[in-house]
Amino acid sequence: MKNWCYILLFCIICGNFSGFSQDEIKLIATDTVHTEINPLAPAKAAFFSALLPGLGQAYNKKYWKIPIVYAAMGTGIYAYAWNKKKYNEYRDAYKQRLLLGDASTDQFQGILSESRLVDAQKFHQRNKDLSLLITAGLYILNIIDANVDAHLQQFNVNGKLTVRPEIQQNDFTYKQNLGLTLNYQF
Repeated sequence: MKNWCYILLFCIICGNFSGFSQDEIKLIATDTVHTEINPLAPAKAAFFSALLPGLGQAYNKKYWKIPIVYAAMGTGIYAYAWNKKKYNEYRDAYKQRLLLGDASTDQFQGILSESRLVDAQKFHQRNKDLSLLITAGLYILNIIDANVDAHLQQFNVNGKLTVRPEIQQNDFTYKQNLGLTLNYQF
């Protein structure tokens, strides 16, 4: 009993002289701080990406996406140009064959027949159109990516919305049930 009194007396004395004051400490929780939401930021990012591919990603400060955008667009444009060049080669050879017959001196003389030249033209025309369609799709995907990324930057993530795994035991089969709980505090 005597030892407890000494310990209590020591704690009281040390607590008063330890430098702690009785002033109020104001704490601000980080999840209650409200940030300004710019409702035009997604539209602005989409507009910038529509003007110049990759500019919307730069506006969102996602600089690592810019090389991906240009690689995808460049690949589509290169495929279009290559297929167009090959289509023109086969078309010119076919036209020369129709005009001159067996006397033509095209690069495919003796290698491809007229029907094979027509098939090659159709093949490269189809691939040219497909690469143009894919390039346009990648351009639209670039705009959508900038818009969605700008929306997600404004998404409110705080402690009021929680998702956590939950494991419950079934009373009848004694097996464990796995699930997720989604809680929102108002």
